[in-house]
Order: sequence, then C-alpha cells, then structure tokens
Amino acid sequence: MKCYVRELKAGSAYTDWLHLPTEYDKDEVARIQAAAKKIQSDSKVLVVIGIGGSYLGARAAIDFLNEYFNNYLLDEQRDFPQVLFVGKSIAPAYLNSLIKVIGDRDFSVNVISKSGTTEPAISFRVFKQILEDKYGVAGARERIYATTDAKRGALKTLADTEGYEEFVVPDGVGGRFSVLTAVGLLPIATAGGDIEQLMAGAAGEVEYADADLAKNPAYQYAAYRNILYRKGYTTELLINYDLTLVQFGEWWKQLQGESEGKDGKGIFPATGNFSTDLHSFGQYIQDGRRNLFETLFRVTEPVTDVVIPEMDVDDGLGYLKGEKMSYVNRTAS
Repeated sequence: MKCYVRELKAGSAYTDWLHLPTEYDKDEVARIQAAAKKIQSDSKVLVVIGIGGSYLGARAAIDFLNEYFNNYLLDEQRDFPQVLFVGKSIAPAYLNSLIKVIGDRDFSVNVISKSGTTEPAISFRVFKQILEDKYGVAGARERIYATTDAKRGALKTLADTEGYEEFVVPDGVGGRFSVLTAVGLLPIATAGGDIEQLMAGAAGEVEYADADLAKNPAYQYAAYRNILYRKGYTTELLINYDLTLVQFGEWWKQLQGESEGKDGKGIFPATGNFSTDLHSFGQYIQDGRRNLFETLFRVTEPVTDVVIPEMDVDDGLGYLKGEKMSYVNRTAS
C-alpha cells in the first residue's frame, strides 16, 4: 500500500469548480431540469434568495442570454417565469418593492445558502410566510427549493425538517465559483437557458484551455494583469459596451476582489459601462491618476441591430446614414 501526502496551498480546498464542466453530477442536473419545468408550469415568478456567489453568476448569465428589458415584459409577453433576486440586501424598500412586483401572481422560491448568511435568511423568513399565507404550509413546501450544503448548516437542517426539494453545493466549490452547480443552473434553466449546452460549452473551454497554455487567453490575461500590477497599476476596469454585460461586471468584481484582496495586496476591481460612463468618470480615466488599466469586453455579433435612419434636418451625423448601430458602438470602443 502506498500513502501519498499532498500539501494544501491556501484556498486549494475550494478548487473543485475547475472540474465541474466535465465531472458534474448528471442525475442532479436532470433533477434541476425537472424542477425548472415544474416552476415554469406553476409559477409566473421565481424568487431567488441569495447573496454574493449565490446569485451573481446566475444573474449575469440570465441577463446576458435574454433581452435587456426581459424582466419588464408582461406575463403574456414572456415565455418563461420572471426571475427576481433578493437576499442580497437588508434594505426594506427593495424587499417591499419586489413583493409589490410579484403581486398576486403565482411564484416559487429558490433559497441558496451554504453557511446561513444573515441577509438571505431574513428574506427567506419573509417569503416563506408569504407562501404559507397564500398556499398553506403544504402548498408552500412544494414551491420552495433549497440549494445548500449536502450535510450541514441551518438551511440544510430546515430543508430536511420541512421536506423541501434540495440541491447541493459541493464541498470543494466556493460560493463565487458555484455558477455551474445548482446555485446557478436552477435559475438559469428556469429562465429558459439550456444548461446541458452550457455545461458542454464549459467543457469545451476546459479542453481548449488545457490544450496549449501559451495560447490560452485566460493565462495570457492573468500574466498581463500580474505584469501591470508589478508596474504599479493597482486598479483594473472591466469595460463593456453592451448593457447586457452589466451584471457580468458585478460578478467579475466579486470573483477578483474576493479572490485577490488579501494580506494587504491585490488589484482593485471596478467596472465601466460604456459609452454611458465615458460621460461620467471618463474624464478621470483619461486624465486622472495613472494607476489603472482597462480590460475590454466586446460583443462582436449582436443578436439584433439597428440601422441608423436618414434625417431631414442636418444634425451633423449625416455620414452615419445607413450604418448599423453596432458599427458605431464598435468604433467607439
């Protein structure tokens, strides 16, 4: 018998997310798809209760995969339930406003917590009560989906006691990296996303990344960031020119800030939503302190486009007649 001793580096206990695209639980994904179909059949709204990694990745994906004003559509205009996020704040005005948006429509709740964080726990108490008042204790139980630890924690105990359908956050996956677990997959599937295709795409990226590290853009990005940081560029701006990427930026801020901001070190992550922010803090970017650098995300093939019409009156932009708005946006970047 051979015995191997492996030294665990700081944070290495939570790197199982690296293997999720190829080693995920197929049975759990099947249960997630079944739960999503049930929610789609009996609910107009899914309330996702979570904070940090328990909602940021899912919201980023849902916002990017759907039209920008998707959550503002009337029920008869949408193909899938409206997905609303709470538990990320303890501001009562936000919670009350969201309750008003739900109104008397049928809804379900996906509560996500591994450690029993205060903000989601408070929000869940409120929505559990609303569900029980509306559907009765037994009916509410059928509309609550708990995504939590496999063995321990306050939510796990409650879910076992009440009989909620449960999904697991694997032990070796940290919250901010959990979007390819039930944490992200159930909301994304409920909103109409093809999670099997999502996992296949992620697996393809893993294969591509492992094939040639020298050509891997992720490794190149990490190397450039490290070089710039060593030269004194301590703030990074993640820039987008497409508003469907705003929430992706919010998720990225957590991924970078929570991972790197330790021991008095790390690059400070910030975002810029262009061209909007060019007219706000754009002046600082151009002429402020020289301690920042930008990483730009560009949508090269928009799903839809707009052709700029001709104007009867000269507004100084006649040269743009007939051009696509995506061309102007791309040129601005």
